[in-house]
Amino acid sequence: MPESSAAVPAPNSTPSDAVLYNEKLWPNVWIWLVSAGMSGAGILVFAPISLGAGLTAAVVLFVIVAVLLVLSTPAITVTGSTLRVGRATIERRFVGTATAFRGAEATAERGTRLNGLAFLCIRGWIDPVVRIEITDPSDRTPYWLTSTRHPDQLIDALNS
Repeated sequence: MPESSAAVPAPNSTPSDAVLYNEKLWPNVWIWLVSAGMSGAGILVFAPISLGAGLTAAVVLFVIVAVLLVLSTPAITVTGSTLRVGRATIERRFVGTATAFRGAEATAERGTRLNGLAFLCIRGWIDPVVRIEITDPSDRTPYWLTSTRHPDQLIDALNS
């Protein structure tokens, strides 16, 4: 049999499209409880017409809110060649230093220290944030700021 001329990756190397880190920024339990409570407003509005209409309205409102929450849930994906945060993608060669912030520091990064040109993918129900510097000279964005439940794992994936 003829030998293949295709390069075979070394056992310890990772292909550039291998996923090194993946996280979905799902809403917390209390967001779902608030959504269910707000959906109960349908009962108040439609109960004077009939209790069945009120309950139906509450269920329909909750389904709409749930679908919107699920569809708007961003993902963070790090591969060997790219970083994807929500809808934004950048090549890893343009990713600089990544720094994690928690508590009051995370609040300051989302607020008083925030650069107006930064790309944001933050969720209020997730406290830790990671600031990822962008080194692309043709990009005016100085850094990306993203919420994450696992900041240390994200930084490890970016540094690998």
